[in-house]
Amino acid sequence: MPTPLPAVATANVPARETLVRSPAGADDVFYPSSDGKPMAENMWQGEAIMNAAGDLKVALPDALVAADILVYPVQGNPHISIAPDVLVAFGLATHKRLHYRVWVEGKPPDWVLEVASPSTEEKDRLEKGHRYAGMGVQEYWMFDPRGDVYKDDTPRLVGRELVRGEYQRLDSRLVAGERVIRSKVLGLDVLVDDELLRFRDPATGQDVRHRLEDIAAAEEAEASAERAKASAERARAWAERAEAQARQEAADRQAAEARVAELEAALRRAQGGQP
Repeated sequence: MPTPLPAVATANVPARETLVRSPAGADDVFYPSSDGKPMAENMWQGEAIMNAAGDLKVALPDALVAADILVYPVQGNPHISIAPDVLVAFGLATHKRLHYRVWVEGKPPDWVLEVASPSTEEKDRLEKGHRYAGMGVQEYWMFDPRGDVYKDDTPRLVGRELVRGEYQRLDSRLVAGERVIRSKVLGLDVLVDDELLRFRDPATGQDVRHRLEDIAAAEEAEASAERAKASAERARAWAERAEAQARQEAADRQAAEARVAELEAALRRAQGGQP
């Protein structure tokens, strides 16, 4: 049975129609690109955010994918903003932005993800859910990387879709022993892989390779190449030393043989006067 988000007081949260309305006239207001807060409180949260954003950029090259960018829903009011850990918006240019202004883009994000931290869990679960619903974000996802933040038997990964203005939980299912949730907006299956999220193309069954794994693999390949290069250089140096030593030994042997020949010749001359 779909589970809507619990009711919560939404003081200072604009109504939905206010959030998406675009008043006419010039906009000379300054909208900061940062709220002064760190993207992540710990490495688990930071890696989960960057991994998800990196995977989604690979899986959805034509979509705008951004991590920790300020979203401004109300034109003329820079004091109302929200910063999803990851957002996806379809049908927009994918160039870099200082911030996401809903009236400029012409639409809210289609999909957002919040990665749990102890200090933001309640805000993510209650206030942000209502704010995203008010903006018209079609899917709102929450992920607990370590599994130690969400309480009350809440799964580590929860996906919700907007139905008649309220979020209802998307069903999960078992596929080859793995529990996955289909994102209707992304067209991808989403599942937990240790402390990260994995995204899978349901049409092919292929997973998007983890961005962090790609980096680690590239770093390991580079380190392996450096080790092989250093080993080859050591082998070449050893071979050069061995060759130089062999040449020196040959020269010493020739010198010794020449000296022996000289001594033998001198001995013969001393004994018989023969050269």
